[in-house]
Formats: sequence, C-alpha cells, structure tokens
Amino acid sequence: MDPATLRRRNRLMGIGVAGLVVGMVGLAFASVPLYRIFCQVTGYNGTVQVGGPAAPGAGEQVVTIRFNANTQPNLPWRFAPMQGATSLRVGEEGVAFYQAANLSQQAVTGVATYNVTPEVVGKYFHKTACFCFNEQTLAPGQEVDMPISFWVDPKMAEDPNTRDIRTITISYTFFRSLDDAERSGALANAGPHVGSAIRATP
Repeated sequence: MDPATLRRRNRLMGIGVAGLVVGMVGLAFASVPLYRIFCQVTGYNGTVQVGGPAAPGAGEQVVTIRFNANTQPNLPWRFAPMQGATSLRVGEEGVAFYQAANLSQQAVTGVATYNVTPEVVGKYFHKTACFCFNEQTLAPGQEVDMPISFWVDPKMAEDPNTRDIRTITISYTFFRSLDDAERSGALANAGPHVGSAIRATP
C-alpha cells in the first residue's frame, strides 16, 4: 500500500474515532434531560411519576423497600441512603432520606435520576415528593439531607405479574449537571473538540 493511501486511511479512521468519542461524551452529559423526557413519556425502566394522589391507606400485603445510591465518576460527592431497608404495607406512605456531601473545594451542581426494580412494579410505585431531576448545588464541604416520600399501590397485589413481589429497590444516580461540567472544565478535559461539539448541540 502506497504512503498516500495509508495516510488517507489513517486520517479517516482518526476522524471516525474522534466522532465516536464526541458522541459518547455528549450522550453522557446529555443523558439526564434525555432520560427524563423519555421516561416521562414511556415509564421505561421502572421509572415512576412524581406527585399524584395521596396514599390510599394501608392494605394487607407488606413489601420491603431497599434504597440504592450511585454517583457519576466526575461528580465529587459522597451520596448514600441514610437508612437500611424498610418494610411497609401497600397503600401506606413511607418516608426516607438520602445524604449528599460535596467533597471538593468548590461549589458543584448535580442532578439525579431514579428508577425502581423489578421494573414491572414501576407503575405501582408512587413518589409524592423527591429531589430527582432538580439541580442541587452544594457549597464546598456542604452536606444536605434529601427526603423522599412514597407509597405502593395496593393494586400491585392484584396483578399476576407483581403479586408475588415482596422487595422493591429504588435507585438514585447523581450526575454532574452539563452547565456545571462546562464551568469546571470537565468537558475541556475530554478534548477541545468535544466541548465545542456538545455546546453546539441544540
């Protein structure tokens, strides 16, 4: 293969790899708003709706609620549930708390997504209040308690797909907000062309 052809092939490969990197990083930073819109429309992946009617009152079936917490690698926070698993009756309102702490020396803004598993119980798990999808800004070293309130629809016990489920896990994942990542230089660190490509995305 002559040198000119080899250089052209390498250049095309380099452009392809760069495009793939731009796309992957862009999707990572855009995942929260896209995830929110998609799940609000479809209820996909065990995502439940926030708000809605109050808990109807305790039924007979008892379920155990477990709490899980994750953080995106570039978010310098400690984020964890403040309690272990809790049991309550279907139709009974429960309250739980998560705690977030900013471990860095500058203010950082994060935003959380959530889902429940098993996914089939998503439509029966109602949250009347939570911190999801709202930007949370923590000062350096600041710790905050974040409450959620929720209830499980008694109709879950009537559905053949869910009536034998006794444990539900609710998971939150905190991401660094796109604006905060741009201000902190997280996008620039990913490469000069990546940040400009993401900012150009409508």
